[in-house]
Amino acid sequence: MHPPLIDVPLPQASRLLNHGPTVLVSAAHGGQRNIMAAAWAMPLDFDPPKVAVVIDKATFTRQLIDASGSLVLQLPCAAQADLCFSVGNSSGAALAAAGDDKFKRLGLATFGGKQVQAPLLAGCVAWLECRVIPWPAVQAAHDLFLAEVVAAQVDSRVFSNGRWQFDAAPADLRTLHHLGGGRFVLPGQAVQGQMLPGLQTGPAAA
Repeated sequence: MHPPLIDVPLPQASRLLNHGPTVLVSAAHGGQRNIMAAAWAMPLDFDPPKVAVVIDKATFTRQLIDASGSLVLQLPCAAQADLCFSVGNSSGAALAAAGDDKFKRLGLATFGGKQVQAPLLAGCVAWLECRVIPWPAVQAAHDLFLAEVVAAQVDSRVFSNGRWQFDAAPADLRTLHHLGGGRFVLPGQAVQGQMLPGLQTGPAAA
């Protein structure tokens, strides 16, 4: 059974990634599907929301994204650390060649998205459905994909009023932040900054 999910207004979708979490990238095409971990993902714009993610050309996920033009970025949580490490260090191509995939092999539950074909992994805390913005030269040279977020959902236990609320949520729902070698850290206690006197506020003044 799903936890209570809420739709995120698209101009707020960038807030799901702006704290630098590890993401799981899923893609599907032609009856095949795959999921992998990626540490290099970030928001780029607000409205329409855009994201950037690095996906190595050697991966099976990259083949599916190239063919479908879409992907899902989902944010795994502390309870999924082993899963995140496992799907990030195993071959989807080898399984596909045997008529299998990581979802079936690991018994992973999924649900359908609102806008794209790729499966959404249950148990994560946020999902961003994305359509690739074609830029073949950059994709080929740098493995960098730009995409527009066309739908976004989040677990309301950790995100409300347009903000992450980790302090009030169970610890196993905190997002993962990769340090390398399968080690992750979790977001700590939130600290609210205050404006120092004598400075003008607003992005135009920055």
